[in-house]
Amino acid sequence: MWLCAGLGNPGQQYAGNRHNAGFMVVDELLRRAGAQPPRTKMGAELSEATWAGTKVVFCKPMEFMNVSGQAISRAAGFWKIPPRQILVVHDDMDLDFGRFKLIEGGGTGGHNGLKSIVAELGTEAFCRIRFGIGRPPANWQGADFVLADFSAEERKILPDLVEEAADAVEAIVKDGITVAMNRFNAKKKM
Repeated sequence: MWLCAGLGNPGQQYAGNRHNAGFMVVDELLRRAGAQPPRTKMGAELSEATWAGTKVVFCKPMEFMNVSGQAISRAAGFWKIPPRQILVVHDDMDLDFGRFKLIEGGGTGGHNGLKSIVAELGTEAFCRIRFGIGRPPANWQGADFVLADFSAEERKILPDLVEEAADAVEAIVKDGITVAMNRFNAKKKM
């Protein structure tokens, strides 16, 4: 069993933000899995499905990015899912827009959502898909950049990127993190 969590902020005003890339990927996964509409409980929108031959709990924390770990920890505890079977999709300013990187474990890179997850789980040993959003322009603060919507130019290819990230999630669930990393981390820059 896997817990697939996408990070973001709840509320329509944040829906198109760069910080909500994880929510976008989970929405695509729910569509692909034919999952029931999510139910709000344990501080998250949660939906269960059998997908890629495996039982999966899809999770969108609804208590804002900086405390994402609380809902993820509660869901993992309820379903008794160990950290190595938790997959988190999150935005990443250290990767160019259009790039992904799949990793198992590792630091937080200053990402407050990841800091919260590590604090709540007590470990960094969970899988991640780092969804590249690029660095902010010179005159922007990082927080303003992640809370801004994707640009019109970025929105043209965003649906393809969300689909590719969902493909990566499926590969992790079906084939394991090592096989998926070999397949997706070798992709060229867009």
